[in-house]
Amino acid sequence: MITAENLTKRYGKTLAVDALSFSAPRGAITAFLGPNGAGKSTTMRMVMGLDRPSRGSALIDGKRVQDLPAVPRTVGAMLEMGNHQPRMSARAYLGWQAHSARLPRTRVSEVLELTGLASAARRQVGSFSLGMRQRLGIASALLGDPENLILDEPINGLDPQGVLWVRSLLTHLAAQGRTIFISSHLLAEVEAVADRIVVIGRGRLITECSMAELRERAGTRATIVSTPDAKKLVRVLREDGAQVESELSAQEVVRVFDRSASQVGEMAAEHSLRLHGLLQEKVTLEQAFMELTAGAVEFRDGGQEPSATAVPSAMSDGDPQ
Repeated sequence: MITAENLTKRYGKTLAVDALSFSAPRGAITAFLGPNGAGKSTTMRMVMGLDRPSRGSALIDGKRVQDLPAVPRTVGAMLEMGNHQPRMSARAYLGWQAHSARLPRTRVSEVLELTGLASAARRQVGSFSLGMRQRLGIASALLGDPENLILDEPINGLDPQGVLWVRSLLTHLAAQGRTIFISSHLLAEVEAVADRIVVIGRGRLITECSMAELRERAGTRATIVSTPDAKKLVRVLREDGAQVESELSAQEVVRVFDRSASQVGEMAAEHSLRLHGLLQEKVTLEQAFMELTAGAVEFRDGGQEPSATAVPSAMSDGDPQ
């Protein structure tokens, strides 16, 4: 389990992370989200003991990472790209890491196989594509077979097959009771795999909840109806006080904003109106994210200057070094 309590980080006068508290429980995939400059990378670095908090604490299984008796067996992390040794082979690179962490050499072959890199094990890392380097980073994080996994942008650079592999891997590891903590800007992929979300903006917590709670809180956008009896259905719905928009084209689509699909279907049946399609439009994670973070975006379209209080951009998600 990963927990943060009142976690705060200052760089001079810049407040990068501000009294942030959250948890990532065992047996679940928790997605850590926020706009550029939100403080995600700084937070993850503090969890891994790479940056010292100005105040507060970040704990893994109840301990600071510095106090863990066997770090690689407790937590594995992929936080930054570009730290691999380009002239080493993948096998040599992982073997060096295993030796440094006093892990069995047999584990190198296991993670190479697990991440699909066995056939490229003797190739120099410098010749790897971005997707292959991502797989190597995940292999490195898995070397100690840890109970907690922290991955920053694990899907970046992967082809569709690789994305499906990451989904399957993370779901499998979470089902084993491990803590999975990931950050990503690919919200559609997060929605496909995450059980919980933690959203921050300008270093502060915006929301922490399960995906089910987010969907329940966000509700539905509209009921979309395809019907050849659109004019009659619109009249019936408006007489009932419903808010309706209609597109009287060849497809005759009606959007109903304050009635469920079952309610619309029942009203249509009562008036003997034909329906060719009935869909309840749900709020996507992307839509919910945009609404949640509307006031915490560092850079906006249209040439607007960054906010005076925004955190300066220097790392993958805009965090200071």
